[in-house]
Amino acid sequence: MIAEPDGFDESDGTPGPGGLDGAAAPGSSGRGNPAPDRGPTVLRIALGGQLRKLREHKNITREQAGDHIRGSHAKISRLELGRTGFKERDIRDLLTLYGVTDRARRDEFLELARQANEPGWWHHYNDLLPSWFGTYLGLEQAASKIRTYEAHLIPGLLQTSDYTRAVVSLGYEDANTDRRVDMRMRRQDILTRTDPPVVWAVVDEAALHRPVGGPAVHRAQMEHLIELAALPNVTLQVLPYTAGEHAAAGSSFSILRFAEQELPDVVYLEHLTSALYLDRRQDLALYLSVMDRLSVQAATPEDSLKIFAEYAEKVDPR
Repeated sequence: MIAEPDGFDESDGTPGPGGLDGAAAPGSSGRGNPAPDRGPTVLRIALGGQLRKLREHKNITREQAGDHIRGSHAKISRLELGRTGFKERDIRDLLTLYGVTDRARRDEFLELARQANEPGWWHHYNDLLPSWFGTYLGLEQAASKIRTYEAHLIPGLLQTSDYTRAVVSLGYEDANTDRRVDMRMRRQDILTRTDPPVVWAVVDEAALHRPVGGPAVHRAQMEHLIELAALPNVTLQVLPYTAGEHAAAGSSFSILRFAEQELPDVVYLEHLTSALYLDRRQDLALYLSVMDRLSVQAATPEDSLKIFAEYAEKVDPR
């Protein structure tokens, strides 16, 4: 349900790849990090969107495009949605069909396709990842701002390794616990990298009250939250019991925003065996409104630090 991004090359009114940061001059810096740092997921979505615009500009149907590359309309749909990798031959044939003959422009598209096909670090954990979560990891790595509300647990980006181990042990009974923990710790590298995303998390007090992993692990987790809140790009708030009823009604979710103007915000909702990615304007407006109201109802960041400290002190780590 992730929408294709828009973007036009002003030279002749037809779509070009220059809308994506770093794509017009592959490897160069635009509004943020170089293109390779944006991650393959975002690059695939952006490139797919540009191909769709080229096709529509020429009034070519998906069926016609599919026939031209010896495929189907479903394959074209997957390419345009960024849900599959790109074969260089397909890109060349589609560009020819869409009338893109300028060598420099073709090279830009092909270079972006090569970058989009590069595996992300999380591909080393593909045997552990459901496909729907791999997509989220790619978006999370490329996001410039992450807002999240968590009703039941500490958000994954903010967990200690011991807290993660306790959570993972509940959901999986196999020999891959260490790798699952390593993967989540690797996710957290974005918090302290160069040009990190802004992370704004609202955590329900119920998550603080639940001693996941036992007293010692729980106390260390509270202390870890206090440490993370000192990072300039991290804002943490607690939604206390005293706030009463609230708009989220127990539903955890995240909103991801990207530096690339062509990419829409994405709302991520995770379930036990699947996930939803929402990007329709009305859905985004609703979830942004809910998140804003939660932030107002929640304790201030300063008062939230006091709440974390209080919960840490309540726990007997023995």
